[in-house]
Amino acid sequence: MKYSLLILPKAVNDIEEAYLWYEDKRTGLGYDFILNLEAGFEQIKRDPYVYKKEYKETRKLLMKRFPFKIIYLIENSKIVIIAVLHGRRNPDIIEGRV
Repeated sequence: MKYSLLILPKAVNDIEEAYLWYEDKRTGLGYDFILNLEAGFEQIKRDPYVYKKEYKETRKLLMKRFPFKIIYLIENSKIVIIAVLHGRRNPDIIEGRV
């Protein structure tokens, strides 16, 4: 099955914050974060059910190079990205977004 991807506005904010933080640390590191994130999105689209459930029906993919997790829901043929969070952030954030 082919899945489409929808990134919710709060997840877009998560991505922008992380990008700016990494880019501030070293020029180009924010771009590397985005490339790694896009690779994660592609992995999820290939087989969204392979990743562990997080909270209720959400699932998570742990990014490889950066300490972030992509939290998503599967709704029919659509993958809804609800958060892109640093691994040390409070996981209760997800509850408010589901």
